[in-house]
Amino acid sequence: MSTITWNIPRETLFALKGSTEEVGVMLRMASAVKLYEMGKLSSGVAAHLAGVPRAVFLSRLADYGVDTFQLNEEELQRQTRLKEQDS
Repeated sequence: MSTITWNIPRETLFALKGSTEEVGVMLRMASAVKLYEMGKLSSGVAAHLAGVPRAVFLSRLADYGVDTFQLNEEELQRQTRLKEQDS
């Protein structure tokens, strides 16, 4: 595992009302959610980055206003065609 160190201004810690450890957890989760939302990470890899099980990660997405399942236009059309074929 690699380590990345962030220098967090004291004002940020005060604004987030958390200890260094708590803010670290918040930043890991927020980073993982945003990278998932951008399509840079799968939900499994993002969950690993956040340090939580995938099911927990997926359930927490709503807290950040992110849809659990993201389909682009092509995937949506494919899913629609598959449903129509099943009918």
